[in-house]
Amino acid sequence: MKLFDGGRAPNPRRVRVFLAEKGIDVPIVSVDMGALEHKGGDVALRNPLRRLPVLELDDGTILTESVAICRYFEELYPEPALFGRGGLGKAKVEMWQRRIEFNLFQPVAFAFRHTHPAMKEWEVPQVPEWGEVNRPKALEFLNFLDGELALREFVAGDDFSIADITGLIALDFMKPAKIVVPEEFSNVLEWHRNLSSRPSAAA
Repeated sequence: MKLFDGGRAPNPRRVRVFLAEKGIDVPIVSVDMGALEHKGGDVALRNPLRRLPVLELDDGTILTESVAICRYFEELYPEPALFGRGGLGKAKVEMWQRRIEFNLFQPVAFAFRHTHPAMKEWEVPQVPEWGEVNRPKALEFLNFLDGELALREFVAGDDFSIADITGLIALDFMKPAKIVVPEEFSNVLEWHRNLSSRPSAAA
């Protein structure tokens, strides 16, 4: 088994944080995304979409998409449970995972990919107007999220989950996307501080 990894890129990092929370050690194949190595060679042979991360199993089976890879490891190593427990717990984690993915992670990514000069060769065509309209979308969701986080420590309930991992990665990604969390979103900022203090955040 080996994991083709893209360094500080958000989706590869999401898998590494998940694995660190589980205490799972997987051999890493480092791919230099800055040099566009993921667009060809070993990655393109395994994932025609030419995106990372890519997990190759011992029998040659290929898994792509960060959350799908995390789900695979959740089945192999169910503890600690990062996709929730029981029908309701799992549904709540899925609900919050999707809310954060679609309303925070994606808008931040769109803002970064469509406005950052370094992304011109990646995002073709780069549409700066689309990037700009996504900045307030991210902040609008954070306003909603701040109210929710006044009620509990973790976003989907009493326990840390994949939804928190996605939130951590999205909030960290706001810096290169040049989106600042307003100080009045104190619950979001406290949540981010707590998540950032976990050892897995350094993965």
